[in-house]
Amino acid sequence: MTPPQRERGKQEPEGSNPERLYVLTGSTEGAERAPIDLVTLIVARSGPPPPTAQPEQAAVLRLCRRPLSVAELSAYLALPFSVVTILLTDLLSAELIESRAPITRATLPDRSLLEAVMHGLQKL
Repeated sequence: MTPPQRERGKQEPEGSNPERLYVLTGSTEGAERAPIDLVTLIVARSGPPPPTAQPEQAAVLRLCRRPLSVAELSAYLALPFSVVTILLTDLLSAELIESRAPITRATLPDRSLLEAVMHGLQKL
């Protein structure tokens, strides 16, 4: 009897190996992480990655020549958000990248305020 097709040709995805993820992040269990969420925009500060950078960090620097969100980086690198956060924290502390909150649309003013302004203008 042959095994099912999905098991026979199955290969592990790039980021699913826990040992590999531990090597990427090191023993940063108690270390403080940068305040980064999924929509934080990341942009590289310098040109080519330094020769001492890990391959994943070099990939982040190449991808972030233009601003990318952390969610996009996680998808492009096929790594979990928590691992990408640790990589970005290391790059931020080395001042190789900048992080910034996404630009949000201005909130609309309160309707009652607009009505008060309109009534004040009509009285002029």
